[in-house]
Amino acid sequence: MILLLQFFLGALFLAMALMTLYLLVFAVAGHFPRRRVRGGAPRTRFLVLIPAYREDGVILHTAREALKQVYPQELYRVAVIADSLQPETILKLRELPIETVEVQFEISTKSKSINAALKTITGTFDHTLVLDADNVMAPDFLAQMDVYAQQGEQAIQGHRVAKNQNTGFAVLDGLSEEINNHIFREGHRALGLSAALIGSGMSFSYDYFRDLMHSIEAVGGFDKELELKLLRNGTRIAYATEAYVYDEKVQQAEVFGNQRRRWLSAQFHYLGAYFTSGVYHLLAKGNVDYMDKIVQFVLLPRVILSGLILLLAFLSGALHVVAGYAMYPGTAFWGGLLLGNVAAMLLSVPKKFYRLQTLKAVLHLPKAFLIFLLTIFRLKGANKRFIHTPHTTNDIK
Repeated sequence: MILLLQFFLGALFLAMALMTLYLLVFAVAGHFPRRRVRGGAPRTRFLVLIPAYREDGVILHTAREALKQVYPQELYRVAVIADSLQPETILKLRELPIETVEVQFEISTKSKSINAALKTITGTFDHTLVLDADNVMAPDFLAQMDVYAQQGEQAIQGHRVAKNQNTGFAVLDGLSEEINNHIFREGHRALGLSAALIGSGMSFSYDYFRDLMHSIEAVGGFDKELELKLLRNGTRIAYATEAYVYDEKVQQAEVFGNQRRRWLSAQFHYLGAYFTSGVYHLLAKGNVDYMDKIVQFVLLPRVILSGLILLLAFLSGALHVVAGYAMYPGTAFWGGLLLGNVAAMLLSVPKKFYRLQTLKAVLHLPKAFLIFLLTIFRLKGANKRFIHTPHTTNDIK
């Protein structure tokens, strides 16, 4: 029995060590010098799509802010995709110099909304930019994205950052986003791999995106399916680190749990659906980019990873004291692994987060860990229905 337990713990240690090493490598790579991309005069024609499902509280502000770009007005058009909005909201939207596309579905999804809009909207465009209903673009966002589009990039992820930091969970959510930006975008691009998509603040070659979206019917995690198909086709995803878009972060534990439930469900769903394909394309076609995305789906959420390492270190030490025998891997091994995990996180945290507010927010980590654990047991069916994350914040703080 003891040997079986030690084998099990050894296998867990190896798996978590590989995950930690993966994070560390890209956390370090994110600090490599980056070549600055330069472009000429603005010339990319953007269609800015803003799917809005029951987002009456924020969509008017988002639409007005989207019109304030320091970019030639004749080179971009804003279109709000109105799904289940109140009639008075739609009337106010139609007063703005934007396009309002009303849609209605028995089961609403972002992919359905986008496909409906692409069939309805006429005009000539070079790139399609997708925002969330709460997203506010920095004034030079389109100008920065245009630089990458002029370089021939077919898929570009912008730099999404927190709009609000008004609660402990909002700070943690914003911090997590920036760590992801560093590891899965800056670090990956530094080593020649594609940046990860986020789901908004992303732009794609118009014709390519329209054709690709026809095959996407995802209920949850449409950006993951889109990303997998881009990488399978050999399309590189660029990261426009200077192009900022402000995104509302979840403020309450309940919303945090629902959001993570949706994300984890999509992660495990696409891992199962694309794992075999990823291995085939790696071995037969040398598509490392595609397989790397599959590997990302294997990674445990960082809160879960760190929490489990800490628990197993404690368990190892407790068994040694209570039962009188040393477990392998021992507490020292688990402690070293925890330090490696923490080092990867610290290397990825922007300087602006080193402040008292962040320290206070860290006190919410145990609660976040428990929420994640409970979420794992509530994943069944989560990817078969749309789980909406409500937004309420307009001001950038």
